[in-house]
Amino acid sequence: MGLFSKKTTTQIDADQRVLIEHAQQRIKQKKRLYYHFVVFLAGAILFIVLNLVLNIGKDIKPFGKDWFIWAILFWVFLLLIHFINVFVLGRFLNKSWEEEQFNSLIKKQKDKISQLQERVTQSHPLPKLQVAENNASTPTTEPTHKITIIAAAAENNALGKDNDLPWRLPDDFKRFKSLTSGHHIIMGRKTWDSLPNKLPNRTHLIISRQEDLVIDDATVVKDFATALDIAKEDTNIFIIGGGEIYNLAWEYASHIELTRVHDIVNAHVFLPEIDLTQWNLIARTFNPKDEKHEHAFSYETYMRRQ
Repeated sequence: MGLFSKKTTTQIDADQRVLIEHAQQRIKQKKRLYYHFVVFLAGAILFIVLNLVLNIGKDIKPFGKDWFIWAILFWVFLLLIHFINVFVLGRFLNKSWEEEQFNSLIKKQKDKISQLQERVTQSHPLPKLQVAENNASTPTTEPTHKITIIAAAAENNALGKDNDLPWRLPDDFKRFKSLTSGHHIIMGRKTWDSLPNKLPNRTHLIISRQEDLVIDDATVVKDFATALDIAKEDTNIFIIGGGEIYNLAWEYASHIELTRVHDIVNAHVFLPEIDLTQWNLIARTFNPKDEKHEHAFSYETYMRRQ
């Protein structure tokens, strides 16, 4: 439901730099191993010449005249350790392996937290509607016409990464459809591009600076004010993203329908922070993690303070 920017050049360069540094490190390891092998061959030949040709060290105890064989065998052992470190341990127990182990431990911790949340929810279920405590003196009368920002965001307000959602929440998609059906939905062009098809039973208004842009089954406008003017007869206009459009809509919105995903995720686009001195949380419904939803999440409804 949001506009997800692609990686910036700086971020791409940073990723490439990590790959290059890793490749350079691997090349240095292999070069050192090859040097070691060459030195081993030269050293083994030297041992043989010293013993068999020059008769040096034949009386060395406890090895006797075959001392060079033991020396070469010991060196082979050191070379084998070096080989294993470069081609076995260095390949399978590298930085990627460390990150996989780290992420695995984090996932286990998140699963434990989710299980605890489920237990708490089962033993102390939240009511379907939870009115904020500081709402006692605040009017709760719904305005005749609403402008609603609708979004899904993680605990750190992350909306998306690489022009995609970091999660799959089927129930949230159903709720989005239920809330927006029959209404105008305002979005940016990239959000429109991210949709698989036109959303049925909704009027699409697309904000774009691109000149002469024409989109079938949608109305293209140049600015947010024009979009609101076109949709002014609608009793509930929905803003569905992405990040820039949310920022534009923030001062106009009367409501926020937020799906709060209970996780911290890496993202490129973020929802503005909800200032509780300007917004009242008027409803909240918690949904535990299950076989269809890999994250626990809550539906939160906010209304702007009068």
